[in-house]
Amino acid sequence: MRRSLLIRFLGLSLAVALGAVLATAVIATYSTREKLQGEIDANTGQLQSDGQVYAELSDYAMNHPSWSGVDKEVRRLADETGRRIALLQPDGTVIADSARMLGAAPELPSVPAATIDARDSGGAVFAGTSGIAAARSTAVPMMPMATVTRASFSYYDAQWGLSDSEKEQRKLIADEANRCYQAIGSGASISLTAGRPLLAMNFEASDGASVRPSAPLSVESGGTPDPCYRAELYAPSAKAKLVNDDQVRRASDCLTATGVPFRRATSADGLQVVTALDGYQDMDGQFNQCATTAQSQAITPYVAPQAKLYLGSASTFNVFSGEGMLRTAATALGVMLIAAVVMLLTGRRLVRPIVALTGAAQRMRNGDHAARVPVTGKDEVARLGHAFNAMAESIQRADFQRKAMVSDVAHELRTPLANIKGYLVASEDGVVPLDAELVTSLLEETSLLEHLVADLQDLALADAGMLRLHPAPRDLSELAQQVVLAHRPAAETAGVALTANVPAEAVASVDSSRMRQALGNLVSNAIRFTPTGGTVVVGVRRVPDGYNLTVTDNGAGIAEKHLPHLFDRFYRAEQSRSRSTGGSGLGLAITKHLAEAHRGRITVTSKLGEGSVFTLWIPADPR
Repeated sequence: MRRSLLIRFLGLSLAVALGAVLATAVIATYSTREKLQGEIDANTGQLQSDGQVYAELSDYAMNHPSWSGVDKEVRRLADETGRRIALLQPDGTVIADSARMLGAAPELPSVPAATIDARDSGGAVFAGTSGIAAARSTAVPMMPMATVTRASFSYYDAQWGLSDSEKEQRKLIADEANRCYQAIGSGASISLTAGRPLLAMNFEASDGASVRPSAPLSVESGGTPDPCYRAELYAPSAKAKLVNDDQVRRASDCLTATGVPFRRATSADGLQVVTALDGYQDMDGQFNQCATTAQSQAITPYVAPQAKLYLGSASTFNVFSGEGMLRTAATALGVMLIAAVVMLLTGRRLVRPIVALTGAAQRMRNGDHAARVPVTGKDEVARLGHAFNAMAESIQRADFQRKAMVSDVAHELRTPLANIKGYLVASEDGVVPLDAELVTSLLEETSLLEHLVADLQDLALADAGMLRLHPAPRDLSELAQQVVLAHRPAAETAGVALTANVPAEAVASVDSSRMRQALGNLVSNAIRFTPTGGTVVVGVRRVPDGYNLTVTDNGAGIAEKHLPHLFDRFYRAEQSRSRSTGGSGLGLAITKHLAEAHRGRITVTSKLGEGSVFTLWIPADPR
């Protein structure tokens, strides 16, 4: 199967684009390598300030459930570092941009400097800036994340997320501890940073014994206990304990579901710890996977969502400088050569079916209506070939119908003209006297000719879209009764009972004369094909979207094979062309055009030996 023409053009475009990209890469590599290397050497010191930006924004993410209000922090950091700082959501939506705050919006770098994700172990996933990562290790306080090893995990920053009241309480405890150190003559002191205790380690007791104050484990090896140690300073915050409980619960459920053996315990700092049982070999990393997933899910409601950090603006350079002009021209010629070769190879295959279509069209222009094109595949060109063949088939069929119509018109005109001419010649020769009876017969033949010409004119107007209507509100019940009265003499002559079954009133916007013509054609046909003693009923019935005008008879009926062609011109279900059943074969075709001109439609149901029902649907308002 051939591929879609669109896909082929797309492939061609991609091939050319690939060549252009490769060429651009060559130019960029030669033109900017030395320049960028110089910029990197000159701006090594900038990594430290970038690390500060990353560290402080990561700290902000850890201590806020969203990025709302980060604009002030971004503006402050931008002023301090002199760098443009932008935070974007993963989908590209801007969270904060120091340049936009100043009314400018230069283009951002193509890749972010880092991705800040407080849910991730370590706080972020970097895009290759090792200097920033190194700076972070000294600038950012530890976050409340799981210490994940093969053996166990727990939160290792129990004091994350301290509330204002917790910080105030710890300040009072720290002051008490510092007074204790002063009382024993120690040089130690405790200071608080964001509620976290930081202990100066250079001290000794008044008696000269070494005393080492410590974090949660209060006794140092080989020394004396710290008399000023306050466990409340190192107790976990309410938020850290809440997140720790949630994480341990989620991890326990995960480990249980995956069949990893573990146990739970409480550490010295008051947080829960999950430990793998002795002898368990975490070959597929399932223990770490459960721990990491539980950590991310537990901390997500308390930290800001993932964001991409951009530093600085996009760098630009002129590839068409004097130095690179020769290389640019050579590369452009290479790309053009590649494009020309690809176009010649694929274009030949694309043009072949178009050439075949052109030849077939020229043969049709010269009168060969049987011209067709071979079609293979299912792409756009194949569909064009099918459409051309269908058009040629339609033209050939229309030409056949035109010839058949000319033959039918000639036949219909020949009979009355031959009768008129024969009677006039006989009268001129004295064979038939020119009396009132002959004149009446000639007038009847003339009326047939006039009726046929009028029908042909109506069809010509309909084909040209010039069949004019003059719609106005009319009572369809009254129109139906008028048609019944006009055709009742003919019905009585044929021995057919013609009646109307209509409501009291059925108002619609129609051209009354054209509607009487359409109904008259149907009633005339019904009378003609209903035997003596039969009935013909003209009905009007309201339907939800308009009115159904029906002509029902219990005559001979119509075979099913004739129904699809019943409204074609000159088509007769009775093929003998006998005038005993009369008609030119145009009445139903005209009726169909009149219905469509009223935005309506005509349908027929019939069964041999039981009669027919013609239904003319007209909308209440044809506009």
